[in-house]
Amino acid sequence: MNATEMVVLLDDDGTPIGEAPKEGVHTRETPLHLAFSCYLLNDDGEVLLTRRSPEKKTWPGVWTNSFCGHPGPGEDPVDAVARRAQFELGVDANRIEMALPDFRYRAVDPTGVVENEICPVYTARISGSLTPNPSEVADWAWMSPAVLASSLERTPAAFSPWLGLQFPQLLEARVLQPGSGAKA
Repeated sequence: MNATEMVVLLDDDGTPIGEAPKEGVHTRETPLHLAFSCYLLNDDGEVLLTRRSPEKKTWPGVWTNSFCGHPGPGEDPVDAVARRAQFELGVDANRIEMALPDFRYRAVDPTGVVENEICPVYTARISGSLTPNPSEVADWAWMSPAVLASSLERTPAAFSPWLGLQFPQLLEARVLQPGSGAKA
């Protein structure tokens, strides 16, 4: 079993300034810290969406990107992506690629808990069948970017705020393409 999971605290320019236990960071006064988001893509150009477990501290039960996490102090971000893919979905991530290196957001959950992250966004593929961790993932679905775009437009509250912010940027960067799926 790992020791207490730590997150990297950042100054406004994104420079590491310390670390703190993950368990106590997400509050009404969440300090800026390092995170990441990952979108798993399949050969049909679909993206894996997951519904956050009702046990999650922020945005429980909403649909979101494939998985998220926090690189530990000194941890290579690609290693952190692979670690969280295994922890949340029980799969090995491969072909991990940076999609949005400068993504940053701040959002307040309905309970008042703040997400305040510099959160680079990755894409990846997976090997094996999904075996989601129920404390992280309540449900999952492969979805075309076109259907996701329509769903985000019709029911934005059903999705995490970071998905709502990241998705248009992924389309603009042509990482995802609404008509045909993932970039060639």
